[in-house]
Amino acid sequence: MNFNLSQIPERNKKPRNHGITMVMDKGLSVEEAKNFMSIAEPHVDIVKLGFGTSFVTPNLKQKLEVYASYNIPVYFGGTLFEAFLIRNQFEDYISVCKEFGVSYMEVSDGSIEIPHAEKCGYIEKLTKHGIVLSEVGSKDAAHIIPPYKWIELMRAELEAGSTYVIAEAREAGNVGIYRGSGEVREGLVQEILTQIPEEKIIWEAPQKAQQLYFIELIGANVNLGNIAPSEVIPLETMRLGLRGDTFHMFLDK
Repeated sequence: MNFNLSQIPERNKKPRNHGITMVMDKGLSVEEAKNFMSIAEPHVDIVKLGFGTSFVTPNLKQKLEVYASYNIPVYFGGTLFEAFLIRNQFEDYISVCKEFGVSYMEVSDGSIEIPHAEKCGYIEKLTKHGIVLSEVGSKDAAHIIPPYKWIELMRAELEAGSTYVIAEAREAGNVGIYRGSGEVREGLVQEILTQIPEEKIIWEAPQKAQQLYFIELIGANVNLGNIAPSEVIPLETMRLGLRGDTFHMFLDK
């Protein structure tokens, strides 16, 4: 930090496994990735190359090298995993991850239906090749999953070997744990937290109000995902009580 301020909440130090910020890169250029890292690296824990963007991104290896030079793990969006899977190319997916030096992998079923036992089988297989994150929730707003089912799915995926379970929201933050308006399904979230350790969940929270909700609920060291590159610094100030939304949250009463 650039100067001393008292009554700042303690943030877990990097490399951290709790209080992480997962950023969604939807197509930064190599130079933009360099610029992004030059200012935001201390506050970024994981970068996701969103949905299928890695398939069409020019100079992909060079961009991955930029993130690697800052020791930031990168993974391909879960939609890409599903694109390989629906084409019966699961082994090709593993080969691509190895070719590009990607050791974090996301297993999701937001766009296609995968029997859950089969999904857990893919998680188990991929743990032999790296760190697995698995996403729970559908990208279809009409497909409402009851709270007990979220808990059941998350628990099984953690037992299968996922390091984190990701609570689905899409990049817009309007499905899964949110209503179409972006409002948090508070009852769902709070019920999940009665059974699943919060440090094992990454809450996708692209909107400021969503980030604020989880900081108020869990604290400065909540795991948040799908953060836009331009929002990393603003989010960190909100985590620390240095933004109007949380200004009084960490001050001594």
